[in-house]
Amino acid sequence: MAESNFIDYVKIFCASGHGGAGSTHLHRAKYVPKGGPDGGDGGRGGHVILRANPQFWTLIHLKYRKFIRAEHGGSGGEALKKGKQGQDIILDVPVGTVVKNAETEEVLFEMMEAGEERILCKGGRGGLGNNNFKSATNQTPRYSQPGEDGQEDWFIFELKVLADVGLVGFPNAGKSTLLAAVTSAKPKIANYAFTTLEPNLGIVSYYDDQSFVMADIPGIIEGAHEGKGIGLRFLRHIERNSVLLFMVSAEEEDINKGYQVLLNELQQYNPELMTKDRVLAISKCDMIDEKQMAKIEKKLPSGIPHIFISSVSGLGIGELKDELWDALHRED
Repeated sequence: MAESNFIDYVKIFCASGHGGAGSTHLHRAKYVPKGGPDGGDGGRGGHVILRANPQFWTLIHLKYRKFIRAEHGGSGGEALKKGKQGQDIILDVPVGTVVKNAETEEVLFEMMEAGEERILCKGGRGGLGNNNFKSATNQTPRYSQPGEDGQEDWFIFELKVLADVGLVGFPNAGKSTLLAAVTSAKPKIANYAFTTLEPNLGIVSYYDDQSFVMADIPGIIEGAHEGKGIGLRFLRHIERNSVLLFMVSAEEEDINKGYQVLLNELQQYNPELMTKDRVLAISKCDMIDEKQMAKIEKKLPSGIPHIFISSVSGLGIGELKDELWDALHRED
């Protein structure tokens, strides 16, 4: 099987450059046998900088760059010549990337704005040359500063997909089919579990040239928050969604129970997800009639808007778009 291009987790060692040493030099020239100090300062070491680039949607370009080191600063020279500054390294990452310390797993920062830049490892300062230490009582200092060491550590980059609406459901609930029906995205669709092995994004067109972004998250199974199935790997992507669209197939024996299982998995993973707006879509309703819909409706959970849909026949799709749009623009 070909390896997926979607990589949302990498662990990388990053090191900034050391600062260059200051120069210990005394001016010497013809007819100036005892000139004063003229040692220049060392150059700053190169930074390791992260830049949020909206043209990137995966971390695959960093997967095989395990060790990243910026250039060291150059040493100072005679005649007050300053050492060369070490070249910075700029790493482009997708918007939505979370940066953690690999040992403590502390979140250092999140790259949330396109074009945003953050210094991950600061280059060491260059040392001062001996010219900086001359004084009335010490006119020919024969010492200078070494450059400061750079910073280095192991870091974890995690990508959390940015989308307005996230699709939450069991494998084979029809999430990919819905995404294909309402957007121009072309996710893989088949009648077996775990067809979707990576998040898919699509733009849903709405009235008056308005739109919103929908994400198809790989299917969740009971126990996903404990690492069962593939849900744990992708649950982090749901954290970025403004509205959660729960999808349960009309084929399920107990739709309310299915919804509660999905809700519990999200709550166990991150209780803060419970504050997000939710919409329930009962999918594959082209397979049932109105009497069956009425029977199902009586047992649906209260307090959450529900819509019967069919991505094949188009049933309820317009109503679903309206409900999602309202949820996205609902004032708290």
